[in-house]
Amino acid sequence: MARTPYERVVEPLRYFAHDKLTGAVLLLLAAAVALVWANSPWAATYHELLDTRFTIRFGEGADAVGLSKPVILWINDGLMGIFFFVVGLEIKREVIAGELRSLRKAALPVAGALGGMVVPALLYVAFVENGAAERGWGVPMATDIAFALGVLALVGNRVPLGLKVFLTALAIVDDIGAILVIAVFYTDQIAFSSLLVGGALFGVSVAANVLGVRNSVVYFLIGTCVWVAFLQSGVHATLAAVLMATTIPARTRITGPAFVARMHELLERLRRSPLPDRPTLLSTEQQEVLHEVEHISARWSAPVQVLEYNLMPFVTLLVLPLFALANAGVAIDGGTAAVFQPVTAAVFLGLFVGKQLGIMGCAWIAVRLGIADLPAGVRWRDLHAVSVLGGVGFTMALFVAALAFDDPALQDHAKIGILLGSAASAVVGFLLLWLQNGARNGAAAPQDVEAPVSGPAG
Repeated sequence: MARTPYERVVEPLRYFAHDKLTGAVLLLLAAAVALVWANSPWAATYHELLDTRFTIRFGEGADAVGLSKPVILWINDGLMGIFFFVVGLEIKREVIAGELRSLRKAALPVAGALGGMVVPALLYVAFVENGAAERGWGVPMATDIAFALGVLALVGNRVPLGLKVFLTALAIVDDIGAILVIAVFYTDQIAFSSLLVGGALFGVSVAANVLGVRNSVVYFLIGTCVWVAFLQSGVHATLAAVLMATTIPARTRITGPAFVARMHELLERLRRSPLPDRPTLLSTEQQEVLHEVEHISARWSAPVQVLEYNLMPFVTLLVLPLFALANAGVAIDGGTAAVFQPVTAAVFLGLFVGKQLGIMGCAWIAVRLGIADLPAGVRWRDLHAVSVLGGVGFTMALFVAALAFDDPALQDHAKIGILLGSAASAVVGFLLLWLQNGARNGAAAPQDVEAPVSGPAG
């Protein structure tokens, strides 16, 4: 089938955007550009661009309504709302039909995620003095799902499927924890009237779901209003995106057998009509069949999955790279001295040491207590390597750092710790997975392979 020039350009981009490695590569490139730019002779232009105000206004004079914010806040509060919306869709999918749908299946990633949040926070608090710096305890709690899965993708098919599933589920639970931390601990003053408006609009979205509304445009319009209300309330606006994701319909409207039967009927109708042998206009009958195919396909598609699939390229190719570009540009004026700042050291230790201790330790306890099982084909050394990858905190850690610190110097110290901790976790985690699974795929000795552990051990 011949493809148009547009299709030849767009289709490779679509496949590229859905590749797990793409997000990690683009994040890395954007962060590198930000670091070079912020430490170059043109550093002033970097900060001027981020501080430039962008205004959206409707009306004139006293009756005008709108929003006016610096570019960096449009990225962090606006574009990142789309990222958090996709995170919310992923959470809903995992809870309904994924690795979090049953307590037994969710036990291991939940235990690992809880340990991976608590231990880094405790390590951070242990290394900083009381004061403004202490507010950053939430920074090393985060795991960057795009970056971590991107590093895992570099190892390829040598990694057991159960390990990939574990890391994905762990990162999803970690995102839930980060969202709760932002909502509870990094929200200062609350305007309850705006919050009440946002809550009422959220109720409208829930009602739309119950009534069977499946049009994405309806949820987009409601969600935009909820986002503005949360923005004005003082509660971080990205939480509105997560809440809206929970209202997106997640069920099909037709069963599989009914779908197949109806499609067979429609195909028979097409076969009975004269089919054109070249690209041309369809007959009225063929156009009616096509509309019916689209209608029945929409009824067999869950909007939560359709939206996640359609938004992922936008998030991967634009939202996350722009966020990294806007937030990773820290000026390292102090040279190596900046690395030894208390906040920098605490964030680094929390990500690189605390994450692997917390994830591995709590996962081990859950298995030994009989609460959870190791995934099939996964050894403890594999789980440890993935626990190291859990220290790649990049996107979410930078996001929390921007909320935790008002002092630009503390923000910069935290960013250096995030970059160093995430880089160390990515490199060490990749090397461990590569070496361990390379040995296993070769002539591994019998004692190198550990059987899955279930229940208390004697």
